Amino acid sequence: MNSPNFKLKHSLAITALALCTGHAAAAPWEPSKSVEFIVPFSAGGATDNMARSIQGIIAKNKLLKQPIVVQNKAGASGAEGLLDIKSTPGDPHRIVVSSSGLYTVPLATGLPFNWRDLTPVAMVAQDEFVFWVNSETPYKTPLEYLAEVKKNPSKYKMGGTSSKREDHIITALVEKAAGVKFVYIPYKGGGEAATQLSGKHIDSNPNNPSESISQWRAGQHRPLCLFADKRSTYTEKVTATQSWADVPTCKETGLDVQYQMLRVFMLPGKVAPEVTKFYTELLQKVVATPEWKEYVAKNALKSTMMVGEELRAYMGKDEQNHRQIMKAAGFVAP
Repeated sequence: MNSPNFKLKHSLAITALALCTGHAAAAPWEPSKSVEFIVPFSAGGATDNMARSIQGIIAKNKLLKQPIVVQNKAGASGAEGLLDIKSTPGDPHRIVVSSSGLYTVPLATGLPFNWRDLTPVAMVAQDEFVFWVNSETPYKTPLEYLAEVKKNPSKYKMGGTSSKREDHIITALVEKAAGVKFVYIPYKGGGEAATQLSGKHIDSNPNNPSESISQWRAGQHRPLCLFADKRSTYTEKVTATQSWADVPTCKETGLDVQYQMLRVFMLPGKVAPEVTKFYTELLQKVVATPEWKEYVAKNALKSTMMVGEELRAYMGKDEQNHRQIMKAAGFVAP
């Protein structure tokens, strides 16, 4: 027969085991293996550079116990990467690092994909776009350049990343606002478009600041205007005489065109809430680092942190705006 002391000890042991089990169950989720950042664009582009910069910030500041591996899946103008992340619902170790391509690729191609198939984690920034020409041309303002384009319909070449994506959309907006027509030349990425402008194989492009900064600094490219509602806040000189803040908005110069592109992290669909919470908090830590602040300043990004329902609402509106612009330009697939 068990003694009272034995019963008491047995009871205490069970209680302690229950407490330990409860504590283990309550431990916050974290990755158990390497995390894959899927970039649905080519290596060297703005999205790829951002993904690898964040990879470095996380490693340097020891924000994650597991390593991050960046995978480029740029086939079919980004469709490969989007379908790849869609195909692994519930996987907590895969994140797509994307942009407005979340809307533009399905709209332009009829791809069986919707951003709602995934789980939004966080928008970390917005890309702004600059209207660039070769610095050896005489054009100092957009209207000077567009006046020449108007005189010679379909002669002037505008280069950009892919077809029916952000750069092509901006081109369509410029054509509509100015009553002009370009020959649009699609390239694999903004870096290639910048190289083609330096070589005078195209006449202009609407590149991200980060994709043309070295050519601007080298005196090869001239920024005519910024496709934004406000001038950049970055006042540090890029060239000997100009900073990003010195570049006027296109609206200031008489060309009323604005366009900004989100930079967003998305998990697959059907992941547990605690997984989304973990990565949301991870990216909030990233954007609080001095390295991130240095990165957005260097690349003239608009720092914009947005999560949760606010992000979902924003993406719903942004998708509808893209649908309207693309439909007007004839970019939407039947």
